[in-house]
Amino acid sequence: MVEIAIIGAGRLGTSLGRALAKKGHVIRALTCRGRASAQESRRIIGQGKVFPKNRDAAAEAQVVFLCLPDQDIRKVVAELAAEKIDWTGKAVFHTSGLLPAKVLKPLEDKGALIASFHPAQSFARKDTPPKHFRGIYFGLEGHPKALALARKIARQLGGHALALRPEEKPYYHASCTMTSNFLVTLLDGAAGLLKQARIGQKNAVRLLFPLAQGTLRNVKKFDIRNSLTGPVIRGDLTTIRAHLNALRRFPEHREAYKKLGLVALETAKKRGLSPQKIKALKNLLEDK
Repeated sequence: MVEIAIIGAGRLGTSLGRALAKKGHVIRALTCRGRASAQESRRIIGQGKVFPKNRDAAAEAQVVFLCLPDQDIRKVVAELAAEKIDWTGKAVFHTSGLLPAKVLKPLEDKGALIASFHPAQSFARKDTPPKHFRGIYFGLEGHPKALALARKIARQLGGHALALRPEEKPYYHASCTMTSNFLVTLLDGAAGLLKQARIGQKNAVRLLFPLAQGTLRNVKKFDIRNSLTGPVIRGDLTTIRAHLNALRRFPEHREAYKKLGLVALETAKKRGLSPQKIKALKNLLEDK
């Protein structure tokens, strides 16, 4: 059991605080952009004192989580480092998937143990249930002693620890972004196209969600490469040409289709699609 402060109790911070509290840790302190938001987070977590100042929250705990947007982390770290806080032995984690732990160096210079602690999961709401952490990976990087604690916390939450080097984090985070954020973008685009078939948003979700779920189940069971289905892997020029013709009314969607089709073509090549079909598909997708 450790005493924890959550600086930045938004969707991730609140969800993390709630999950940590369920595992027996004590949430001592919370901060958020507004007091009302912080009070809401406290109600969801079920414990913790709301502080208006980050410095007061940090002073209350053994472990400090900075659950902040990337662009705010350095500023908050500089402010905390300028305060009269005894950082000796405290662990400070930021939850950025992109930034290295060294952005916390001003606090390390004051005696803190630093690391990055990024859950590879999406948090659409503050009250995301603790089970949302089960089975996920946590991207970890930083001081060995801080990493030992981070690994322990990741395991307690039901997750897996993934050790990263600082230079690997941009690739790691870009991958997470493509999988989570861009999946939503793709589904939004797909739902938009269904309007042309007189299928509204509500029914579009009903149509697309099982399809997306089935694809993800295939990925889990058969791996990514062997889960690719559809016209690209079949080398179906007629179908792809029809799609591209229909999408001329929607140039942004058409461009996305072409780019993703070319990526899918690389997978098809690895699956053994004939060189002739690969060349023909490539020419079609590049409008040659």
